[in-house]
Amino acid sequence: MLMLVSPAKNLDYETPAKTKQSTQPEFLDQSEILMDDLRQLAPHELSKLMSISDKLGVLNYDRNQDWGQPFTPDNAKQAVLAFNGDVYTGLDAQSFKADDFKFAQKHLRILSGLYGLLKPLDLMQPYRLEMGTKFANKGGKNLYEFWGETLTEAVNAQLKKTNSEVVLNLASNEYFKAIKPKLLNAEVVVPAFKDLKNGEYKMISFFAKKARGLMAAYVIKNRITDVEDIKKFNLAGYRYNKSLSSDAQWVFSRDEAE
Repeated sequence: MLMLVSPAKNLDYETPAKTKQSTQPEFLDQSEILMDDLRQLAPHELSKLMSISDKLGVLNYDRNQDWGQPFTPDNAKQAVLAFNGDVYTGLDAQSFKADDFKFAQKHLRILSGLYGLLKPLDLMQPYRLEMGTKFANKGGKNLYEFWGETLTEAVNAQLKKTNSEVVLNLASNEYFKAIKPKLLNAEVVVPAFKDLKNGEYKMISFFAKKARGLMAAYVIKNRITDVEDIKKFNLAGYRYNKSLSSDAQWVFSRDEAE
C-alpha cells in the first residue's frame, strides 16, 4: 500500500529535525526548471499569481532567490518535518522513531507543486507553489501540464518496488488531480472523514485534514500493508461507517469531536 498526502502552506524550519537521515528529491531537475521561471517574478507578481498578501509575496520572492542546489541539512530540511499544516499536526512526524521513518520512506509520498513527489525524508528548501496555481511555465499553461504523467509513473514505480496493489489517497482533490488514476497499476481507496452536524454527516475541512494525518500515522506506526486493516482505524472518535461507505470511498464518521 502506498499513501499519498498533500503538502502544507505553513513551514517549520526553526524546530530542529528529529532525525539526521535524509534523502534527495527525485525530480530536482524539474524543480529547477520551475524555479527558474518563478525567480523572474517580482514580489507583487507572486502576490497576484498566488492570491497572497504583499508580505507573503516578499517572503516567497526571497525564498525563490535563495533556492538552489545542492540540498544539504544546512540549507534544507526533511519534507515530513518541514511541512506544518493540519495534516502534519495529525501525522506528528516529530514523534516518529527510526523504524517509523523507515516504513514511511517506503509507503508515504507527498505531492508537491514544485517538487512533484517527495519521500518523507527528502530534503526540501522552503517554497510556495500550490498545485492548482495557474502558473504558465516552460512545460505548459499550468502545473498539471508540467508534471504530465511523470508523477503517475513514479507512483507506479514505487508500487512495483513494494509489491503494493493499493493507493490510499489521503490527498486533497487539488493535488490528486496531478495523478492519472486510469494509468495507475493499483486500486485507489479514498478515506473520507465526516462529522455529525445538524443531523447529517458532513466533511469539515479542518477536522478532515488532521484526520488524514492521523490515519497516515496509524498506518506507519502499525506497519499496515493490508488496506482492509484500515477499517480498524479508531482515533479522535472516527470509526469506519460501513453504511456510508462505497468500494472506492471509505467513510469514517464521528458523532462528537474528541
